[in-house]
Amino acid sequence: MKLHLGCWNRFIPGFIHIDLCDYGHIDYKRNIGDLSIFKNDSVSLIYSSHNLEYFDSEKANIVLKEWNRVLKQNGILRIAVPDFDSLIKVYNQTKNIKDILGPLYGKMEILTNAEKKIKKTLYHKTAYTFQSLKEILEKNGFKNITKYKWQETIHKDYDDHSQAYFPHMDKKNGTLVSLNVEAEKI
Repeated sequence: MKLHLGCWNRFIPGFIHIDLCDYGHIDYKRNIGDLSIFKNDSVSLIYSSHNLEYFDSEKANIVLKEWNRVLKQNGILRIAVPDFDSLIKVYNQTKNIKDILGPLYGKMEILTNAEKKIKKTLYHKTAYTFQSLKEILEKNGFKNITKYKWQETIHKDYDDHSQAYFPHMDKKNGTLVSLNVEAEKI
């Protein structure tokens, strides 16, 4: 079983899609921090692109423990978050704070009920470097924490924020501003 958490409007075949958004491909409309619908040790892969930063650091610990709970032993957690070090690099190059505000603060409006046109606005609540993300992952039962190349994943053909570059969409010459990390359940 593979979970695509916080998938928004992106559908990846072969995954179970979980999000608060109201899209037809969503299998379970719920908070991605609550996977109580799944048994312990039942999932082989969790993929979540640019979602963990919507939880503050205390809540992120709870979320990661929950994701760890459902993963099988040696199951894979593949996450992407805005890369604070890359954002600083972009700012130092451009000296334009507007170039990094989106990935840093992440205001996003989602449609939670299409019929009633109910929307919810979300904001990023924290930022990560590789070292800070590694530490929180280790604290919550993960090992073998490494960066991954989005080009070498089963979801490489589904453009999402794990493929975020500055300048936008310049995947050849731009700076990757997504911190893409893979970890294994202990």
